[in-house]
Amino acid sequence: MSIHIAAQPGQIAPRVLMPGDPLRARWIADNFLDDATCYSEVRNMLGYTGTFRGEPVSVQGSGMGQPSLAIYANELFRDYAVQQVVRVGSCGALSLDLHVRDVVLAISAATDSSMNKHRFHGFEYSATAHFGLLRAAYDATIAKGDNAVVGQVFTSDSFYHPRPELTDILIDHGVIAVEMEASALYTLAASFKRQALAVCTVSDHVKTGEETTAQEREQTFGDMVEIALEAMLATAPG
Repeated sequence: MSIHIAAQPGQIAPRVLMPGDPLRARWIADNFLDDATCYSEVRNMLGYTGTFRGEPVSVQGSGMGQPSLAIYANELFRDYAVQQVVRVGSCGALSLDLHVRDVVLAISAATDSSMNKHRFHGFEYSATAHFGLLRAAYDATIAKGDNAVVGQVFTSDSFYHPRPELTDILIDHGVIAVEMEASALYTLAASFKRQALAVCTVSDHVKTGEETTAQEREQTFGDMVEIALEAMLATAPG
């Protein structure tokens, strides 16, 4: 039993979806998993386990930002032997080739966080997705007829960044979207030799100001969850 999740051994599946919002975790459990039961209510960071097409799948809220996600990802990998974690969340588009409701599959994650600088004693680290999950998610997205874009994202520690002019530098170097969790997830998965992927839906465009409505975000989030589930089931854990 871990400190922050406090689930009993065997209550969490080897495959885990990870939204930031714990209420979204409950929504996923209610709408996508069969026979889902709640295994954690600690700090209201809800976690559920059910089945998808007969396979055990869990969904665990992570909270916002890398420090919060790192708590839950560490415990999932270390204490519950979780083999796959797929982040399902929103992102802000940077690339002009992206539009709202597009799906971003993050092949890697740059960051302004100091977490990896501390971990690697000042060296830079390229936080990268698991290729098998990435490929399976891309195939699932194409099969659904959605627009999937594979590229590098920027994992920011600041939602309201104090230097927005740096956005243009990111764009010039091929970064396609900004979010707040992928870099930490990819780093921890590599450390534990597990599989991780971030599947994000564009909720707004940083450069053009285009944005979705609340109803559109809910519907698009559902598409993203289906893609993530398909990718996990198509990829052997371990």
